Amino acid sequence: MKTDRYAFILVTDEKYWSKLSKRSATNETVHAFVRRNQVAPKSAEKLLFYVKKPVMQIRGTADFLERVTGPSEELWTKHGTETCFESFEEYCNFAQGRLEMTFVRFKNFAELENPKSTEITRKILGSLHGFRGKYVTLETAEQLTT
Repeated sequence: MKTDRYAFILVTDEKYWSKLSKRSATNETVHAFVRRNQVAPKSAEKLLFYVKKPVMQIRGTADFLERVTGPSEELWTKHGTETCFESFEEYCNFAQGRLEMTFVRFKNFAELENPKSTEITRKILGSLHGFRGKYVTLETAEQLTT
């Protein structure tokens, strides 16, 4: 594994984060983060979850399993139970008519006990304007999560 691609930061909003946090309390071991585009890791060891405005913090981590892209209905059939969506209808509303979707599958989801402040997050990552996710090194991942 390349050290410059140790972890990938996924960007989420508060609503999705809340659903993910609630789902993680269940006994499910594998989860899927759903994207409407392909801005997602192809390979990484870890995922970091960045909750955007107004929170603007890295709030959780997980072990990356795989990125799966393909027809939206096919992905739902295979991995829908791993998502935060309670129904196919809710998933379709999120998909906004897109025929292709991306599922980022992961396990060992954990919320951080002490997320970094917005100021510290900016110092580590730089400007967050237009931030859509990115790979980071092991050292940067540790700075954001410890």
